[in-house]
Amino acid sequence: MKRVPPSVQTKTAIEELLAGGAETPDDPRSALLRLAVQYIVEEALEAKTRELLGREYYEHGAGDEGESDSARGHRNGYRRGRLASAEGEIGFASPQVRGIDAGSLKALRERLAGRTEGLEELAVEMFARGCSTRDIEAMFQAEDGTALLSKSAAAELTERLWEEYEAFATRDLSAIKPLYLFIDGVAERLTPGFKREAVLCAWAITWDGRKVLLHLAPGRKESTECCKDFIEDMQRRGLDAPVLVATDGAAGLIRAVEECFPTALRQRCLAHKMRNLGAKLPEDLRAEFEAAAKASYQAPSPAMARALREDLVARFERQAPTAVRCFEEDFDACIAQLQVPVSHRRVVRTTNLLERLFGETRRRSKVAPSVSGERPVLKMLYAAAIRASDSWRGIRIGELERRQLERLQAQLTEKAKQEHAPAVNSPSTPQRICSTDGT
Repeated sequence: MKRVPPSVQTKTAIEELLAGGAETPDDPRSALLRLAVQYIVEEALEAKTRELLGREYYEHGAGDEGESDSARGHRNGYRRGRLASAEGEIGFASPQVRGIDAGSLKALRERLAGRTEGLEELAVEMFARGCSTRDIEAMFQAEDGTALLSKSAAAELTERLWEEYEAFATRDLSAIKPLYLFIDGVAERLTPGFKREAVLCAWAITWDGRKVLLHLAPGRKESTECCKDFIEDMQRRGLDAPVLVATDGAAGLIRAVEECFPTALRQRCLAHKMRNLGAKLPEDLRAEFEAAAKASYQAPSPAMARALREDLVARFERQAPTAVRCFEEDFDACIAQLQVPVSHRRVVRTTNLLERLFGETRRRSKVAPSVSGERPVLKMLYAAAIRASDSWRGIRIGELERRQLERLQAQLTEKAKQEHAPAVNSPSTPQRICSTDGT
């Protein structure tokens, strides 16, 4: 039976973690990042060993499998190494060789040990969209600029890692059971020289209370077609319908959500809504109007929210008609969160988690204005998203909340069935009128 190289074992561990079949005592995202760094290091050291020996792991040469040593040298097992990183200690297996000068292999190993922060960033970027050979070569350089990894080895490493991490963007989502789904977009310059276009991002709170990053992809325009493609891609990969979906006020995204998730509540992001209201109010009315709007949106029940809405309209209709029309627009979606458990309402009524994330990427793009084009932008966005998701805290879902949510989901499903059911007495199919005796 052939022995399996450590890098192949690490690759298998990554695949199992992505498939949801591997148990991990800590955050799966942190575990994935450590495995990614481990895989990069092991693949780089294996590539350097193949370069020194001139043959693959399974290929025999002089000196291998009991034959006499030669100038080409031979493998001599592995030694364990460890890296101290922000994600904790990362172990890796380093190939050992005999019969040749292995100084370059030792230099590469020592250089990698002191660059864990760069390795983590490299793993994140490859995890997002893949890196060029130049990116890899820049990472594997000595202090004097000498290349520690040849161009061919760097190209090989890039290709292998791209194949592995591309799997994340197409991974099976059937194991993720979304309770609340959040979708938002940020405008970025995906095509140099053209207007900014939308990059869509989705994350979810699952039925067990975890926050999970689901998808990141260019939406071009936040049109219905683009947004439907984004959502349907997740559905094709097994994503179930949530109880509630939170979005901003983009018309295309709203229509896409209503078409793709007919059984889910749609929540209008209240942070976006309050900004829209503020822009339409004179300074002397802003504080009073916004306080009344918040009281309505955060009322104890939908019935109370509607009563407070009528009061606001009566008070401000003449003084601020434009703001009142904005307040009334899509009102039912603004108070959808009042149907979920009280302890969850604050969490689901905005997409602020993504807003903060996108604000960070905008800050970075100002510092690096040359970041434009689909690949660089997506790499930057994903690097921010995956790192931010490591610090996301889940929510508590007790037995009482679970029963309430299950009952709400059943009601929403039944309502959707009734709305889409064919009419019993259709005008196009007139019924025969029978007499009392059946004739």
